[in-house]
Amino acid sequence: MSDSTKTNIERFRDRMKNIASLLRRSLPFASGVLAALLAFLIYHFVVVQPAQLSVDDVNASVASAMASATPPPSYSSQVYQVIRPSLILIQTEEEHQNAESGFGLGSGVVIDSFGDILTSLHVIAGANNITVTFADGTQSEAQVVSEIPELDLAVIQAVDTPMFLVPAVLGNPGAMQVGDEAYVVGNPFGLYGSMSAGVISGFDRVFSVPNSDLKIPGMIQFDAAANPGNSGGPLLNRQGQVIGIVTGLVNPTEENFFVGIGFAVPINVAVGGMGGSPPY
Repeated sequence: MSDSTKTNIERFRDRMKNIASLLRRSLPFASGVLAALLAFLIYHFVVVQPAQLSVDDVNASVASAMASATPPPSYSSQVYQVIRPSLILIQTEEEHQNAESGFGLGSGVVIDSFGDILTSLHVIAGANNITVTFADGTQSEAQVVSEIPELDLAVIQAVDTPMFLVPAVLGNPGAMQVGDEAYVVGNPFGLYGSMSAGVISGFDRVFSVPNSDLKIPGMIQFDAAANPGNSGGPLLNRQGQVIGIVTGLVNPTEENFFVGIGFAVPINVAVGGMGGSPPY
Protein backbone atom coordinates (compact mmCIF):
# COMPACT_ATOMS: atom_id res chain seq x y z
CA MET A 1 0.00 0.00 0.00
CA SER A 2 1.37 3.30 -1.01
CA ASP A 3 1.87 6.25 1.29
CA SER A 4 -0.72 8.22 -0.70
CA THR A 5 -3.40 5.56 -0.11
CA LYS A 6 -2.67 5.48 3.65
CA THR A 7 -3.02 9.18 3.85
CA ASN A 8 -6.48 9.14 2.25
CA ILE A 9 -7.67 6.40 4.61
CA GLU A 10 -6.44 8.29 7.61
CA ARG A 11 -8.19 11.44 6.43
CA PHE A 12 -11.47 9.51 6.03
CA ARG A 13 -11.14 8.05 9.52
CA ASP A 14 -10.44 11.46 11.00
CA ARG A 15 -13.52 12.88 9.22
CA MET A 16 -15.79 10.10 10.55
CA LYS A 17 -14.42 10.66 14.05
CA ASN A 18 -15.32 14.34 13.78
CA ILE A 19 -18.83 13.54 12.60
CA ALA A 20 -19.33 11.04 15.43
CA SER A 21 -18.09 13.61 17.93
CA LEU A 22 -20.52 16.22 16.53
CA LEU A 23 -23.43 13.78 16.77
CA ARG A 24 -22.55 12.98 20.36
CA ARG A 25 -22.56 16.69 21.24
CA SER A 26 -25.94 17.27 19.45
CA LEU A 27 -27.67 14.24 20.95
CA PRO A 28 -28.97 16.02 24.12
CA PHE A 29 -30.55 18.83 22.08
CA ALA A 30 -32.16 16.40 19.62
CA SER A 31 -33.43 14.29 22.51
CA GLY A 32 -35.03 17.36 24.10
CA VAL A 33 -36.77 18.31 20.86
CA LEU A 34 -38.04 14.75 20.39
CA ALA A 35 -39.28 14.62 23.99
CA ALA A 36 -41.16 17.89 23.60
CA LEU A 37 -42.75 16.65 20.38
CA LEU A 38 -43.83 13.41 22.02
CA ALA A 39 -45.27 15.32 25.02
CA PHE A 40 -47.29 17.57 22.70
CA LEU A 41 -48.67 14.60 20.78
CA ILE A 42 -49.59 12.76 23.99
CA TYR A 43 -51.37 15.85 25.41
CA HIS A 44 -53.24 16.46 22.15
CA PHE A 45 -54.55 12.91 21.78
CA VAL A 46 -54.88 11.78 25.41
CA VAL A 47 -56.10 14.82 27.36
CA VAL A 48 -59.93 15.26 27.13
CA GLN A 49 -60.87 18.00 24.66
CA PRO A 50 -63.22 20.81 25.85
CA ALA A 51 -66.86 20.54 24.80
CA GLN A 52 -67.63 22.32 21.52
CA LEU A 53 -70.41 24.95 21.33
CA SER A 54 -73.60 23.65 19.77
CA VAL A 55 -76.05 25.62 17.63
CA ASP A 56 -78.41 25.75 20.63
CA ASP A 57 -75.63 27.22 22.79
CA VAL A 58 -74.98 29.96 20.21
CA ASN A 59 -78.70 30.75 19.87
CA ALA A 60 -79.08 30.94 23.65
CA SER A 61 -76.13 33.34 23.92
CA VAL A 62 -77.51 35.59 21.18
CA ALA A 63 -80.98 35.60 22.77
CA SER A 64 -79.49 36.52 26.14
CA ALA A 65 -77.50 39.39 24.64
CA MET A 66 -80.54 40.75 22.79
CA ALA A 67 -82.70 40.50 25.90
CA SER A 68 -80.25 42.63 27.85
CA ALA A 69 -79.97 45.26 25.09
CA THR A 70 -81.86 48.55 25.44
CA PRO A 71 -84.95 48.47 23.17
CA PRO A 72 -85.22 51.26 20.59
CA PRO A 73 -87.67 54.09 21.35
CA SER A 74 -91.20 53.74 20.01
CA TYR A 75 -92.27 55.59 16.87
CA SER A 76 -94.78 57.61 18.88
CA SER A 77 -92.16 58.88 21.31
CA GLN A 78 -89.92 59.91 18.42
CA VAL A 79 -92.85 61.66 16.71
CA TYR A 80 -93.55 63.60 19.90
CA GLN A 81 -89.93 64.73 20.24
CA VAL A 82 -89.92 65.94 16.63
CA ILE A 83 -93.12 68.03 16.85
CA ARG A 84 -92.88 69.22 20.47
CA PRO A 85 -90.73 72.34 19.78
CA SER A 86 -93.18 73.51 17.10
CA LEU A 87 -96.41 73.10 19.09
CA ILE A 88 -98.38 76.17 20.18
CA LEU A 89 -101.03 76.60 22.86
CA ILE A 90 -103.62 79.22 21.86
CA GLN A 91 -105.81 80.97 24.43
CA THR A 92 -108.47 83.44 23.38
CA GLU A 93 -110.66 85.98 25.11
CA GLU A 94 -113.83 87.36 23.60
CA GLU A 95 -115.38 90.41 25.21
CA HIS A 96 -119.16 90.78 25.09
CA GLN A 97 -121.34 93.87 25.40
CA ASN A 98 -122.56 92.84 28.84
CA ALA A 99 -118.95 93.11 30.12
CA GLU A 100 -118.67 89.35 30.32
CA SER A 101 -115.82 87.55 28.62
CA GLY A 102 -115.70 84.22 26.88
CA PHE A 103 -112.52 82.16 26.86
CA GLY A 104 -111.38 79.57 24.40
CA LEU A 105 -108.54 77.12 23.87
CA GLY A 106 -106.93 75.67 20.80
CA SER A 107 -103.72 74.48 19.24
CA GLY A 108 -101.42 75.66 16.50
CA VAL A 109 -98.13 74.77 14.87
CA VAL A 110 -95.20 76.89 13.69
CA ILE A 111 -94.82 76.22 9.97
CA ASP A 112 -91.97 78.49 8.85
CA SER A 113 -88.95 80.44 10.06
CA PHE A 114 -90.94 83.68 9.99
CA GLY A 115 -92.97 82.49 12.97
CA ASP A 116 -96.22 81.93 11.09
CA ILE A 117 -98.57 79.82 13.18
CA LEU A 118 -101.21 77.80 11.38
CA THR A 119 -104.42 77.03 13.26
CA SER A 120 -108.16 76.64 12.74
CA LEU A 121 -110.13 79.79 12.07
CA HIS A 122 -112.88 78.85 14.52
CA VAL A 123 -110.27 78.78 17.31
CA ILE A 124 -109.56 82.51 17.04
CA ALA A 125 -112.76 83.77 15.34
CA GLY A 126 -114.30 86.70 17.23
CA ALA A 127 -111.46 86.87 19.76
CA ASN A 128 -110.46 90.28 21.08
CA ASN A 129 -107.27 88.94 22.61
CA ILE A 130 -105.13 86.02 21.46
CA THR A 131 -102.31 84.65 23.61
CA VAL A 132 -99.88 82.02 22.38
CA THR A 133 -97.52 79.88 24.42
CA PHE A 134 -94.44 78.38 22.81
CA ALA A 135 -92.75 75.11 23.74
CA ASP A 136 -90.10 76.90 25.82
CA GLY A 137 -92.80 78.59 27.90
CA THR A 138 -92.61 81.97 26.17
CA GLN A 139 -95.99 83.72 26.13
CA SER A 140 -97.01 86.52 23.82
CA GLU A 141 -99.99 88.27 22.39
CA ALA A 142 -100.68 87.30 18.80
CA GLN A 143 -102.25 88.95 15.79
CA VAL A 144 -104.15 87.49 12.87
CA VAL A 145 -102.13 87.58 9.66
CA SER A 146 -104.62 85.99 7.29
CA GLU A 147 -107.83 84.01 7.27
CA ILE A 148 -108.87 81.19 4.95
CA PRO A 149 -112.56 80.77 5.78
CA GLU A 150 -113.27 78.21 3.04
CA LEU A 151 -110.86 75.85 4.81
CA ASP A 152 -111.57 77.01 8.37
CA LEU A 153 -107.91 78.01 8.69
CA ALA A 154 -106.05 81.07 9.96
CA VAL A 155 -102.47 82.24 10.20
CA ILE A 156 -101.38 84.18 13.28
CA GLN A 157 -98.09 85.61 14.48
CA ALA A 158 -96.79 86.33 17.98
CA VAL A 159 -95.88 89.91 18.85
CA ASP A 160 -92.82 88.62 20.72
CA THR A 161 -91.27 85.39 19.51
CA PRO A 162 -88.62 83.25 21.23
CA MET A 163 -85.01 83.66 20.16
CA PHE A 164 -85.09 80.24 18.53
CA LEU A 165 -88.05 79.06 16.47
CA VAL A 166 -88.37 75.47 15.34
CA PRO A 167 -90.72 75.17 12.36
CA ALA A 168 -92.44 71.84 11.89
CA VAL A 169 -91.46 69.62 8.98
CA LEU A 170 -94.29 69.36 6.47
CA GLY A 171 -95.10 65.94 5.02
CA ASN A 172 -96.93 64.67 1.98
CA PRO A 173 -100.53 63.53 2.61
CA GLY A 174 -100.53 61.99 -0.86
CA ALA A 175 -97.98 59.43 0.33
CA MET A 176 -100.32 58.20 3.07
CA GLN A 177 -102.67 55.24 2.86
CA VAL A 178 -105.69 54.13 4.83
CA GLY A 179 -104.37 52.23 7.83
CA ASP A 180 -101.12 54.19 8.17
CA GLU A 181 -100.25 55.40 11.65
CA ALA A 182 -101.45 58.88 12.52
CA TYR A 183 -100.70 61.02 15.56
CA VAL A 184 -102.42 64.06 17.01
CA VAL A 185 -100.55 66.42 19.33
CA GLY A 186 -102.28 69.41 20.89
CA ASN A 187 -103.92 70.83 23.98
CA PRO A 188 -107.23 69.03 24.59
CA PHE A 189 -109.17 70.74 27.40
CA GLY A 190 -106.04 72.84 27.99
CA LEU A 191 -103.82 69.83 28.75
CA TYR A 192 -100.71 71.15 27.06
CA GLY A 193 -98.73 68.91 24.74
CA SER A 194 -101.01 65.87 24.88
CA MET A 195 -100.55 63.13 22.29
CA SER A 196 -102.86 60.46 20.91
CA ALA A 197 -102.26 57.78 18.30
CA GLY A 198 -104.41 56.04 15.73
CA VAL A 199 -104.61 55.44 12.00
CA ILE A 200 -105.74 57.16 8.85
CA SER A 201 -109.39 56.12 8.41
CA GLY A 202 -110.12 57.67 5.02
CA PHE A 203 -109.47 60.40 2.48
CA ASP A 204 -111.53 62.92 0.51
CA ARG A 205 -114.15 63.24 3.24
CA VAL A 206 -116.53 66.19 3.43
CA PHE A 207 -116.68 67.86 6.82
CA SER A 208 -119.56 70.12 7.85
CA VAL A 209 -118.31 72.79 10.25
CA PRO A 210 -120.63 72.96 13.30
CA ASN A 211 -122.82 76.06 13.61
CA SER A 212 -122.02 76.96 10.02
CA ASP A 213 -123.09 76.28 6.47
CA LEU A 214 -119.47 75.62 5.53
CA LYS A 215 -118.61 72.23 4.10
CA ILE A 216 -114.95 71.41 3.52
CA PRO A 217 -114.16 68.72 0.92
CA GLY A 218 -111.00 66.64 0.59
CA MET A 219 -110.50 66.10 4.31
CA ILE A 220 -108.40 63.41 5.97
CA GLN A 221 -110.38 61.20 8.36
CA PHE A 222 -108.50 59.75 11.34
CA ASP A 223 -109.31 57.94 14.58
CA ALA A 224 -106.59 59.29 16.90
CA ALA A 225 -108.37 60.90 19.84
CA ALA A 226 -109.09 64.60 19.33
CA ASN A 227 -111.12 66.73 21.73
CA PRO A 228 -111.90 70.43 22.24
CA GLY A 229 -108.52 72.14 22.38
CA ASN A 230 -107.00 69.94 19.68
CA SER A 231 -108.47 72.10 16.90
CA GLY A 232 -105.76 73.81 14.89
CA GLY A 233 -103.09 71.33 15.97
CA PRO A 234 -101.05 69.06 13.71
CA LEU A 235 -101.91 65.62 12.38
CA LEU A 236 -98.62 63.75 11.96
CA ASN A 237 -97.19 60.72 10.21
CA ARG A 238 -94.74 58.31 11.81
CA GLN A 239 -91.78 60.53 10.84
CA GLY A 240 -93.23 63.43 12.84
CA GLN A 241 -94.10 65.37 9.69
CA VAL A 242 -97.27 67.47 9.59
CA ILE A 243 -99.72 65.99 7.09
CA GLY A 244 -102.82 67.92 8.19
CA ILE A 245 -104.37 70.50 10.50
CA VAL A 246 -106.98 69.10 12.88
CA THR A 247 -110.27 70.85 12.17
CA GLY A 248 -113.07 69.06 13.93
CA LEU A 249 -114.78 65.88 14.95
CA VAL A 250 -118.08 64.15 14.35
CA ASN A 251 -120.31 63.31 17.28
CA PRO A 252 -123.85 61.99 16.78
CA THR A 253 -124.84 63.43 20.15
CA GLU A 254 -125.00 67.05 21.24
CA GLU A 255 -121.99 66.51 23.51
CA ASN A 256 -118.61 67.83 22.39
CA PHE A 257 -116.30 64.87 22.86
CA PHE A 258 -114.51 62.41 20.61
CA VAL A 259 -116.20 59.23 19.41
CA GLY A 260 -113.57 58.06 16.95
CA ILE A 261 -114.04 60.24 13.88
CA GLY A 262 -111.84 63.28 13.39
CA PHE A 263 -111.02 65.40 10.35
CA ALA A 264 -107.98 67.36 9.24
CA VAL A 265 -107.27 69.69 6.33
CA PRO A 266 -104.40 68.19 4.27
CA ILE A 267 -101.30 70.29 4.82
CA ASN A 268 -100.69 70.77 1.09
CA VAL A 269 -104.19 72.24 0.76
CA ALA A 270 -103.63 74.42 3.83
CA VAL A 271 -100.31 75.78 2.57
CA GLY A 272 -101.83 76.31 -0.87
CA GLY A 273 -104.64 78.31 0.72
CA MET A 274 -101.99 80.53 2.29
CA GLY A 275 -100.63 81.29 -1.14
CA GLY A 276 -97.57 79.08 -0.73
CA SER A 277 -96.57 75.70 -2.02
CA PRO A 278 -95.73 72.52 -0.12
CA PRO A 279 -92.02 71.55 0.04
CA TYR A 280 -92.33 68.50 -2.20
